[in-house]
Amino acid sequence: MNKRRLTDPNPLFTSSYNYELPDELIATHPVHPRDHARLLVYNRADKTITHARFDALESFLPFGCGIIFNDTKVIKARLHGHKESGGAIELLINRPHDAYTINVYIRGRVKEDTMLHFDKALSARVISLHDDGSRDVHFYLHNSPIRFEELLPILDQVGHIPLPPYLRREDNSEDEREYQSVFAHHEGAVAAPTASLHFTDELFDAVCSHHPHAFVTLHVGSGTFKPVEAKIITDHPMHSEYFNISYPAKELIDSNLPLLSVGTTSTRTVEYYVRTWETSGEANLFLHLNNPPQRVNHLLTNFHLPQSTLLMLVASFVGLEETHRIYKEAIDEQYRFFSYGDAMLIL
Repeated sequence: MNKRRLTDPNPLFTSSYNYELPDELIATHPVHPRDHARLLVYNRADKTITHARFDALESFLPFGCGIIFNDTKVIKARLHGHKESGGAIELLINRPHDAYTINVYIRGRVKEDTMLHFDKALSARVISLHDDGSRDVHFYLHNSPIRFEELLPILDQVGHIPLPPYLRREDNSEDEREYQSVFAHHEGAVAAPTASLHFTDELFDAVCSHHPHAFVTLHVGSGTFKPVEAKIITDHPMHSEYFNISYPAKELIDSNLPLLSVGTTSTRTVEYYVRTWETSGEANLFLHLNNPPQRVNHLLTNFHLPQSTLLMLVASFVGLEETHRIYKEAIDEQYRFFSYGDAMLIL
Protein backbone atom coordinates (compact mmCIF):
# COMPACT_ATOMS: atom_id res chain seq x y z
CA MET A 1 0.00 0.00 0.00
CA ASN A 2 1.18 3.51 -0.72
CA LYS A 3 1.29 5.39 2.60
CA ARG A 4 -0.26 8.72 1.82
CA ARG A 5 -1.87 10.38 4.80
CA LEU A 6 -3.53 13.68 5.59
CA THR A 7 -0.98 15.39 7.82
CA ASP A 8 -2.23 18.95 8.10
CA PRO A 9 -5.69 20.40 7.42
CA ASN A 10 -4.39 23.79 6.30
CA PRO A 11 -5.64 24.13 2.69
CA LEU A 12 -2.51 26.03 1.66
CA PHE A 13 -0.21 23.20 2.80
CA THR A 14 0.70 20.68 0.12
CA SER A 15 0.72 17.97 2.80
CA SER A 16 -3.02 18.54 3.24
CA TYR A 17 -3.64 16.89 -0.12
CA ASN A 18 -2.20 13.48 0.77
CA TYR A 19 -4.36 10.39 1.15
CA GLU A 20 -3.87 6.63 1.50
CA LEU A 21 -4.52 4.65 -1.66
CA PRO A 22 -4.25 0.86 -1.94
CA ASP A 23 -2.15 -0.01 -4.99
CA GLU A 24 -4.84 -2.34 -6.31
CA LEU A 25 -7.17 0.64 -6.86
CA ILE A 26 -4.84 2.17 -9.48
CA ALA A 27 -6.51 1.31 -12.77
CA THR A 28 -3.87 -0.11 -15.10
CA HIS A 29 -6.22 -0.94 -17.97
CA PRO A 30 -9.45 0.61 -19.29
CA VAL A 31 -12.97 -0.63 -18.63
CA HIS A 32 -14.91 -2.19 -21.52
CA PRO A 33 -17.16 -0.73 -22.72
CA ARG A 34 -15.74 2.60 -21.64
CA ASP A 35 -19.08 4.01 -20.41
CA HIS A 36 -19.40 1.14 -17.92
CA ALA A 37 -16.95 2.86 -15.58
CA ARG A 38 -18.44 3.84 -12.26
CA LEU A 39 -19.64 7.38 -11.56
CA LEU A 40 -19.66 9.05 -8.15
CA VAL A 41 -22.07 11.99 -8.12
CA TYR A 42 -21.52 14.67 -5.49
CA ASN A 43 -24.20 17.31 -4.92
CA ARG A 44 -22.79 20.44 -3.29
CA ALA A 45 -26.24 21.71 -2.31
CA ASP A 46 -26.85 18.94 0.24
CA LYS A 47 -23.41 17.23 0.28
CA THR A 48 -24.89 13.91 -0.79
CA ILE A 49 -22.99 11.21 -2.64
CA THR A 50 -24.69 8.94 -5.16
CA HIS A 51 -23.09 5.90 -6.78
CA ALA A 52 -23.97 5.14 -10.38
CA ARG A 53 -22.49 4.00 -13.69
CA PHE A 54 -21.14 6.41 -16.25
CA ASP A 55 -23.73 5.54 -18.88
CA ALA A 56 -26.33 7.07 -16.52
CA LEU A 57 -24.61 10.47 -16.78
CA GLU A 58 -27.42 12.14 -18.70
CA SER A 59 -29.90 11.47 -15.89
CA PHE A 60 -27.80 13.57 -13.49
CA LEU A 61 -27.02 16.58 -15.68
CA PRO A 62 -28.91 19.77 -14.80
CA PHE A 63 -31.52 20.78 -17.36
CA GLY A 64 -30.24 23.35 -19.83
CA CYS A 65 -26.62 23.39 -18.73
CA GLY A 66 -24.00 23.95 -21.42
CA ILE A 67 -21.13 21.50 -21.79
CA ILE A 68 -17.52 22.25 -22.69
CA PHE A 69 -15.37 19.42 -24.09
CA ASN A 70 -11.63 19.35 -24.77
CA ASP A 71 -11.02 17.96 -28.28
CA THR A 72 -7.24 17.59 -27.99
CA LYS A 73 -5.74 14.42 -29.45
CA VAL A 74 -2.94 12.44 -27.83
CA ILE A 75 0.14 11.96 -29.99
CA LYS A 76 2.61 9.07 -29.83
CA ALA A 77 5.00 11.23 -27.88
CA ARG A 78 7.36 8.59 -26.47
CA LEU A 79 10.36 7.58 -28.59
CA HIS A 80 13.03 4.94 -28.02
CA GLY A 81 16.40 5.55 -29.64
CA HIS A 82 20.13 5.81 -29.09
CA LYS A 83 22.94 8.32 -29.00
CA GLU A 84 25.73 8.30 -31.56
CA SER A 85 27.84 6.64 -28.88
CA GLY A 86 25.34 3.78 -28.83
CA GLY A 87 23.79 4.48 -25.43
CA ALA A 88 20.04 3.90 -25.26
CA ILE A 89 17.73 6.83 -24.56
CA GLU A 90 14.02 7.41 -24.17
CA LEU A 91 12.53 10.74 -25.25
CA LEU A 92 9.15 12.14 -24.22
CA ILE A 93 7.84 15.11 -26.17
CA ASN A 94 6.38 17.73 -23.87
CA ARG A 95 5.35 20.62 -26.10
CA PRO A 96 6.57 22.68 -29.06
CA HIS A 97 8.00 26.14 -28.37
CA ASP A 98 7.70 27.02 -32.05
CA ALA A 99 7.60 25.22 -35.39
CA TYR A 100 11.07 23.71 -34.98
CA THR A 101 11.99 23.87 -31.29
CA ILE A 102 10.41 21.10 -29.20
CA ASN A 103 10.61 20.80 -25.43
CA VAL A 104 11.20 17.20 -24.33
CA TYR A 105 12.28 15.02 -21.43
CA ILE A 106 15.11 12.56 -22.07
CA ARG A 107 15.89 9.50 -19.99
CA GLY A 108 19.63 9.12 -20.36
CA ARG A 109 22.50 11.60 -20.02
CA VAL A 110 22.81 14.10 -22.85
CA LYS A 111 24.72 17.33 -23.49
CA GLU A 112 24.10 20.18 -25.87
CA ASP A 113 24.65 19.12 -29.49
CA THR A 114 24.13 15.44 -28.65
CA MET A 115 22.54 13.70 -31.65
CA LEU A 116 19.78 11.18 -30.98
CA HIS A 117 18.72 8.59 -33.55
CA PHE A 118 15.38 6.83 -33.98
CA ASP A 119 13.72 4.57 -36.54
CA LYS A 120 12.63 5.72 -40.02
CA ALA A 121 15.65 8.05 -40.43
CA LEU A 122 14.32 10.33 -37.67
CA SER A 123 16.90 12.10 -35.50
CA ALA A 124 17.07 14.96 -33.03
CA ARG A 125 19.76 17.35 -31.83
CA VAL A 126 19.79 18.63 -28.26
CA ILE A 127 20.06 22.41 -28.42
CA SER A 128 19.59 23.42 -24.77
CA LEU A 129 19.25 22.01 -21.25
CA HIS A 130 16.86 23.47 -18.66
CA ASP A 131 16.96 23.50 -14.86
CA ASP A 132 13.60 21.73 -14.64
CA GLY A 133 15.12 18.65 -16.30
CA SER A 134 13.61 19.26 -19.73
CA ARG A 135 15.60 19.72 -22.93
CA ASP A 136 14.94 21.53 -26.19
CA VAL A 137 15.60 19.68 -29.43
CA HIS A 138 15.31 20.09 -33.18
CA PHE A 139 14.07 17.08 -35.16
CA TYR A 140 15.44 15.97 -38.54
CA LEU A 141 14.29 13.54 -41.22
CA HIS A 142 17.08 12.23 -43.43
CA ASN A 143 19.24 14.97 -41.84
CA SER A 144 16.86 17.75 -42.97
CA PRO A 145 15.11 19.85 -40.27
CA ILE A 146 11.35 19.27 -39.97
CA ARG A 147 8.52 21.25 -38.43
CA PHE A 148 6.35 19.92 -35.62
CA GLU A 149 3.42 19.24 -37.94
CA GLU A 150 5.75 17.23 -40.19
CA LEU A 151 6.89 15.23 -37.17
CA LEU A 152 3.38 14.09 -36.19
CA PRO A 153 2.82 11.49 -38.97
CA ILE A 154 6.29 10.08 -38.30
CA LEU A 155 5.43 9.69 -34.62
CA ASP A 156 2.44 7.61 -35.68
CA GLN A 157 4.89 5.14 -37.20
CA VAL A 158 7.72 5.07 -34.66
CA GLY A 159 6.33 6.54 -31.44
CA HIS A 160 4.51 5.05 -28.47
CA ILE A 161 1.45 6.19 -26.54
CA PRO A 162 2.77 8.21 -23.56
CA LEU A 163 1.05 6.28 -20.79
CA PRO A 164 1.27 7.87 -17.33
CA PRO A 165 4.31 6.66 -15.36
CA TYR A 166 2.21 5.20 -12.53
CA LEU A 167 0.78 2.55 -14.89
CA ARG A 168 4.22 0.93 -14.86
CA ARG A 169 3.77 -0.91 -18.15
CA GLU A 170 4.46 -0.50 -21.83
CA ASP A 171 1.74 0.70 -24.17
CA ASN A 172 -0.06 -1.74 -26.48
CA SER A 173 -2.56 -1.66 -29.34
CA GLU A 174 -5.47 -1.36 -26.89
CA ASP A 175 -4.03 1.92 -25.60
CA GLU A 176 -3.97 3.36 -29.11
CA ARG A 177 -7.76 3.13 -29.07
CA GLU A 178 -8.62 3.61 -25.42
CA TYR A 179 -6.22 6.39 -24.40
CA GLN A 180 -8.06 8.75 -26.75
CA SER A 181 -11.49 10.34 -26.55
CA VAL A 182 -14.07 9.59 -29.24
CA PHE A 183 -14.16 13.31 -30.08
CA ALA A 184 -10.37 13.84 -30.17
CA HIS A 185 -9.53 16.06 -33.13
CA HIS A 186 -6.53 18.40 -32.77
CA GLU A 187 -3.20 16.61 -32.32
CA GLY A 188 -0.80 17.83 -29.66
CA ALA A 189 -1.49 16.34 -26.21
CA VAL A 190 0.96 14.04 -24.47
CA ALA A 191 -1.62 13.00 -21.88
CA ALA A 192 -5.31 12.32 -22.33
CA PRO A 193 -8.03 14.51 -20.83
CA THR A 194 -9.15 11.49 -18.87
CA ALA A 195 -12.75 12.38 -17.99
CA SER A 196 -13.40 12.33 -21.73
CA LEU A 197 -12.28 8.71 -22.03
CA HIS A 198 -15.57 7.43 -20.59
CA PHE A 199 -17.70 8.62 -23.50
CA THR A 200 -18.76 6.20 -26.21
CA ASP A 201 -19.99 7.61 -29.52
CA GLU A 202 -23.55 6.78 -28.51
CA LEU A 203 -23.37 8.43 -25.08
CA PHE A 204 -21.61 11.47 -26.51
CA ASP A 205 -24.34 11.90 -29.14
CA ALA A 206 -27.09 11.44 -26.56
CA VAL A 207 -25.65 14.03 -24.17
CA CYS A 208 -25.00 16.52 -26.96
CA SER A 209 -28.53 16.13 -28.31
CA HIS A 210 -29.92 17.43 -25.00
CA HIS A 211 -27.41 20.12 -24.08
CA PRO A 212 -25.73 23.08 -25.79
CA HIS A 213 -22.08 22.13 -26.18
CA ALA A 214 -18.84 23.32 -27.70
CA PHE A 215 -15.16 22.44 -27.88
CA VAL A 216 -12.01 24.01 -26.57
CA THR A 217 -8.53 22.64 -27.22
CA LEU A 218 -5.93 22.37 -24.49
CA HIS A 219 -2.91 20.24 -25.38
CA VAL A 220 -2.23 18.48 -22.10
CA GLY A 221 1.47 18.50 -21.26
CA SER A 222 3.50 16.11 -19.12
CA GLY A 223 3.47 18.74 -16.37
CA THR A 224 -0.02 17.53 -15.51
CA PHE A 225 1.63 14.60 -13.67
CA LYS A 226 4.14 16.75 -11.81
CA PRO A 227 3.47 16.69 -8.05
CA VAL A 228 3.48 19.92 -6.09
CA GLU A 229 6.82 19.94 -4.30
CA ALA A 230 6.58 23.33 -2.60
CA LYS A 231 5.44 23.27 1.02
CA ILE A 232 2.87 26.00 0.30
CA ILE A 233 0.78 25.30 -2.79
CA THR A 234 0.81 28.92 -3.96
CA ASP A 235 4.60 28.67 -4.34
CA HIS A 236 4.19 25.99 -7.02
CA PRO A 237 5.27 27.13 -10.53
CA MET A 238 2.31 26.05 -12.66
CA HIS A 239 3.16 24.55 -16.05
CA SER A 240 1.75 26.17 -19.20
CA GLU A 241 -0.08 24.47 -22.05
CA TYR A 242 -1.26 25.59 -25.48
CA PHE A 243 -4.99 26.33 -25.69
CA ASN A 244 -7.50 27.52 -28.24
CA ILE A 245 -11.15 28.42 -27.70
CA SER A 246 -13.45 27.98 -30.68
CA TYR A 247 -15.95 30.71 -31.46
CA PRO A 248 -18.93 28.50 -30.45
CA ALA A 249 -17.16 27.80 -27.15
CA LYS A 250 -16.57 31.52 -26.60
CA GLU A 251 -20.26 32.20 -27.18
CA LEU A 252 -21.27 29.46 -24.78
CA ILE A 253 -18.86 30.67 -22.09
CA ASP A 254 -20.06 34.25 -22.57
CA SER A 255 -23.71 33.17 -22.20
CA ASN A 256 -25.73 33.05 -19.00
CA LEU A 257 -26.13 29.27 -19.11
CA PRO A 258 -24.67 27.19 -16.28
CA LEU A 259 -21.60 25.33 -17.50
CA LEU A 260 -20.37 21.78 -17.05
CA SER A 261 -16.70 21.28 -17.91
CA VAL A 262 -15.73 17.79 -18.98
CA GLY A 263 -12.38 17.46 -17.28
CA THR A 264 -9.92 19.63 -15.43
CA THR A 265 -8.34 20.67 -18.75
CA SER A 266 -11.58 22.18 -20.04
CA THR A 267 -12.05 23.86 -16.67
CA ARG A 268 -8.61 25.46 -16.73
CA THR A 269 -9.19 26.67 -20.29
CA VAL A 270 -12.55 28.26 -19.52
CA GLU A 271 -11.30 29.85 -16.33
CA TYR A 272 -8.17 31.21 -18.01
CA TYR A 273 -10.36 32.83 -20.65
CA VAL A 274 -12.69 34.53 -18.16
CA ARG A 275 -9.68 36.00 -16.38
CA THR A 276 -7.74 37.17 -19.44
CA TRP A 277 -10.26 37.25 -22.35
CA GLU A 278 -7.62 35.50 -24.45
CA THR A 279 -8.92 32.83 -26.84
CA SER A 280 -5.59 31.20 -27.71
CA GLY A 281 -2.04 31.07 -26.46
CA GLU A 282 -0.47 29.60 -23.34
CA ALA A 283 -2.56 28.91 -20.24
CA ASN A 284 -0.95 28.37 -16.85
CA LEU A 285 -3.88 28.81 -14.48
CA PHE A 286 -3.66 27.10 -11.08
CA LEU A 287 -7.09 26.67 -9.51
CA HIS A 288 -7.19 26.06 -5.77
CA LEU A 289 -9.14 27.18 -2.73
CA ASN A 290 -7.63 30.67 -2.84
CA ASN A 291 -8.31 30.89 -6.58
CA PRO A 292 -11.64 29.11 -7.14
CA PRO A 293 -13.58 28.84 -10.41
CA GLN A 294 -15.48 31.92 -11.52
CA ARG A 295 -17.46 30.55 -14.47
CA VAL A 296 -17.64 26.75 -14.39
CA ASN A 297 -20.58 25.51 -12.34
CA HIS A 298 -20.21 21.73 -12.61
CA LEU A 299 -17.23 19.44 -13.11
CA LEU A 300 -16.86 15.95 -14.55
CA THR A 301 -13.49 14.48 -13.66
CA ASN A 302 -11.56 11.37 -12.63
CA PHE A 303 -9.88 10.64 -9.29
CA HIS A 304 -6.47 12.29 -9.10
CA LEU A 305 -3.00 11.77 -7.68
CA PRO A 306 -2.21 12.94 -4.14
CA GLN A 307 -0.54 16.35 -3.90
CA SER A 308 -1.39 17.11 -7.53
CA THR A 309 -2.69 20.41 -8.89
CA LEU A 310 -5.67 18.43 -10.21
CA LEU A 311 -6.69 17.34 -6.72
CA MET A 312 -6.33 20.94 -5.59
CA LEU A 313 -8.60 21.98 -8.47
CA VAL A 314 -11.25 19.55 -7.20
CA ALA A 315 -10.91 21.06 -3.73
CA SER A 316 -11.51 24.51 -5.24
CA PHE A 317 -15.03 23.28 -6.10
CA VAL A 318 -15.97 21.40 -2.93
CA GLY A 319 -13.51 22.38 -0.19
CA LEU A 320 -10.66 20.42 1.39
CA GLU A 321 -12.70 18.56 4.01
CA GLU A 322 -15.31 17.40 1.50
CA THR A 323 -12.60 16.40 -0.97
CA HIS A 324 -11.16 14.02 1.62
CA ARG A 325 -14.62 12.71 2.53
CA ILE A 326 -15.43 12.03 -1.14
CA TYR A 327 -12.11 10.32 -1.77
CA LYS A 328 -12.41 8.21 1.38
CA GLU A 329 -15.81 6.99 0.26
CA ALA A 330 -14.50 6.27 -3.24
CA ILE A 331 -11.70 4.19 -1.71
CA ASP A 332 -14.08 2.41 0.67
CA GLU A 333 -16.34 1.62 -2.30
CA GLN A 334 -13.39 0.30 -4.34
CA TYR A 335 -13.51 2.88 -7.12
CA ARG A 336 -10.70 2.69 -9.66
CA PHE A 337 -8.30 5.67 -9.63
CA PHE A 338 -6.34 7.84 -12.08
CA SER A 339 -6.27 7.96 -15.88
CA TYR A 340 -8.05 4.68 -16.68
CA GLY A 341 -10.14 4.87 -13.51
CA ASP A 342 -13.69 5.84 -12.64
CA ALA A 343 -15.32 9.26 -12.76
CA MET A 344 -16.83 11.85 -10.45
CA LEU A 345 -19.50 14.41 -11.26
CA ILE A 346 -19.64 17.53 -9.07
CA LEU A 347 -23.00 19.31 -9.19
